[in-house]
Formats: sequence, structure tokens, C-alpha cells
Amino acid sequence: MIRSPLTRNGAWFLAVRPKTLPAAAAPVCIGIALAVKAGGFHPVAAAAALMVALLLQIGVNLANDYFDFKSGIDDCDRKGPVRVTQAGLIPPHRVRNAMLLCFTAATCVGAYLMARGGLPVAVIGLISILSALAYSAGPYPIASNGLGEVFAFLFFGPVAVCGTYYVQALALSWPALAGSIPPGLLIAAIMVINNLRDIATDRAAGKHTLAVKIGPARTIGFYISLLLSSFFLLPVMGGTGLMPWGVLVAVLSFPMAAMLIRETARVTGEELNRTLAGTARLGLMFSLLFSLGLFIG
Repeated sequence: MIRSPLTRNGAWFLAVRPKTLPAAAAPVCIGIALAVKAGGFHPVAAAAALMVALLLQIGVNLANDYFDFKSGIDDCDRKGPVRVTQAGLIPPHRVRNAMLLCFTAATCVGAYLMARGGLPVAVIGLISILSALAYSAGPYPIASNGLGEVFAFLFFGPVAVCGTYYVQALALSWPALAGSIPPGLLIAAIMVINNLRDIATDRAAGKHTLAVKIGPARTIGFYISLLLSSFFLLPVMGGTGLMPWGVLVAVLSFPMAAMLIRETARVTGEELNRTLAGTARLGLMFSLLFSLGLFIG
């Protein structure tokens, strides 16, 4: 346990981990833009979808903080951002209660979306909350068994984009499914960098992430392939007619990707926190440009 001059608000700011919130907002932006393009935009449903996404992300962050402390995964050798429970900045029961409050608030806002979208939205909402808890808790935590990247891709890609589109248009479309893949890949890349940074401490704690299983070199290769695949899909979607050619404007974010790829070849440990934050920014910038491109072509 460490002492800190942080105020109570400062500690909660750390607990929320605001640098991860662009990952939650990025796919929702694409889902909203796709609904606008298809003539199915619904402002109240769009705002509710964004709020639910942010609340769930904060809830996952708090759950990760709390359950990793309870399971003994976090220790003084941790390379990532400060975990408030492990650092003694906020008592564990308060972090747990804040986590439950976030999931409850997400459920309350989501009730409107369930009423609007019916059973499919209710099922997606239930699965999302259960998966958020199972990410760090339970007998088979997702994050500790090499499934974190799959979780990130599914819930920040198809679930987030298609779900946001559906609660507005009350239908699904092939463009919505296609548009969900690039942000899912980019958010999965955030998880890859997170696990690359923590290989040594995760291995020591018995946490079997994909990075622990395949080693640093292959993890870096996987990260690079996720970033490049997101950009490669742009001309494929344009060429097949699933998206207007305007989505190629998202290539303007490629210099950010190139810089991040170079970073992974020369930085390790805590320095990868900068790469992680940069990957989150890339996901948001790519998604915003992609959304803009829907209206250009």
C-alpha cells in the first residue's frame, strides 16, 4: 500500500481511467453515422447508446481494479497505470460499490433502449453486463485466459456498432456489420498492448493472457497486423460497395498508426503506457474520420 497526496476526486479520476473512454465512444460514433446515412437516426436512442457504452466501460475498469486486487494479480511490480485498490487510495468496498452503481446506471439507461428495441436489445444488454463482470471475475476470468482480445473485438466492434445502429434504425444491415470490424480490430489492439506491457507480471501472477502464451515478438506482430488490417479493409469495403469510397478518408489517421508501430519496436514496460493511450486515440480518430467519410463518397 502506498501513500499519496491525491485528493479523493483525483483518486476516483484514476479509478475511472478516462484514457480508455475513447475506446467506448469510437464504435458508437460509427453506429450513429451509419444510422444517419441510412436515414434511421434517432437522437435520443443515439445519446442513450453512448451513455450506456461509457458507463459499461467505467464499470469494467472498476471491476478490473477490484477483482484483480482481490485475486492478487496486482502487486507493487505492476507496470500499468495506478490501480487505486491495490495502491490503497480507495477502499476495496467503495470501488466495488462504484462498479455496481455504474452497471446499475447502465441498466437504467438501457431500459429505454430495451423498451425501444425489444428482446434483442435486452439480450445484448444482459450479455454485455455479464461479460463485463466475467472479464476479471468468476472461476474463468476472460482477461486471465487469453480471451481478452476476442472480448474487445466482439464488444467494441460488432456489438457496439451494430447495437448502436439497431436501437436507432430498429433493423440491421450489411454495412453496419462491415463497419463494425475496423473499430473492433483497433480496440483489440489496445488490449494487445496492455498485455504486452504486463507479460512479466502476468506470468508471475499466473494470468495466462494471449501475450503470455505467444511471447513478446509474436504479440508485437499481432498488434501490427490488427492495425494494418483496419486500414486494408477500407478499400475492400469501398470496392465491394458496402461503403462509399469516402471512408478512405480514414487513411489520414495512418501516420498515427505508423508512429505506434515504430514505438512497439523500441519501447518496453511502463513506456508502453504511452503506446496504449496512443492506440486508443488512433481508434477514436479512425472512427471519426470513417464516420465523416460515409457522407463524402
